[in-house]
Amino acid sequence: MENNLGEIWSLFHFLMPGFLGSQKRFAELFRKPIEKQGDPEAMQQLRARVTPFMLRRTKALVADELPPKIETIMRVELSGKQADLYETIRLGMEKTVREALDAKGLAKSQITILDALLKLRQVCCDPHLVKLAAAKKVTASAKLEQLMEMLPEMLSEGRRILLFSQFTTMLSLIEDELVKRKINWVKLTGQSQKRDALIEQFTSGAVPLFLISLKAGGTGLNLPQADTVIHYDPWWNPAVENQATDRAHRIGQTKSVWVVKLVAQGTIEERILALQERKAALAESMYSGSVGRKQPLFSESDLQELLKPLSK
Repeated sequence: MENNLGEIWSLFHFLMPGFLGSQKRFAELFRKPIEKQGDPEAMQQLRARVTPFMLRRTKALVADELPPKIETIMRVELSGKQADLYETIRLGMEKTVREALDAKGLAKSQITILDALLKLRQVCCDPHLVKLAAAKKVTASAKLEQLMEMLPEMLSEGRRILLFSQFTTMLSLIEDELVKRKINWVKLTGQSQKRDALIEQFTSGAVPLFLISLKAGGTGLNLPQADTVIHYDPWWNPAVENQATDRAHRIGQTKSVWVVKLVAQGTIEERILALQERKAALAESMYSGSVGRKQPLFSESDLQELLKPLSK
């Protein structure tokens, strides 16, 4: 389960049709009380029903010999023209989203909402990603500058690095900076050919830095040669990020793995982290038996929170 309890219903509907009732009935009995109200009794009832059919083996249990994974959230402050651009786009997108909600309602406004959130996330990564006239005059990227300060020092320490981003265009911008600094790298995206050859260059030690598209390389790769993982931008789903990190933190790893998450301070990226925590808490309460806090795991104010003004 990665996002919501509907995924549990889908699994059981496939394996044991009717066991959890209809999708509508399941939503009334479990999804709404648990996800919207944090109802501990509903969670206990659902867990009692599905636990006899579930077997969970965490990495901590089956691979307890693994070295530790050390996670650092590195907050980067947007400033100057980049901060102004963020606020300009946020105000415009807030107005657009509000108009869409008034005209069509939440369910029919999804494309408008996703586009608004995408633009804010792009500003945080690098203004060059934003296809708007206002962004053309902004060249500074606080996160890219921070990354380029970090990388030479990390590489001088002998670190082997996996760098993930969900934006392939962002990886291209990073490549431009690596050329200037004469840093060797390989890149894997959905368009990459000779995938095995690229992986071999990294695993053999020929290059110390592997740029990877989150969707193309977040799963299915075995890269315990890496001891450092950088997430350039946060993704909505914590399980997806954890899967990417586990390309390095897996059986065969002999060193502790340093995980660095670059987050634009006071922006939508920090609010994405908060949503990640909610999703992780939902999954943990489903599996572990601890109900946790009673406040709603998902609230109707999430969208308003994501579109809040830039804060310091």
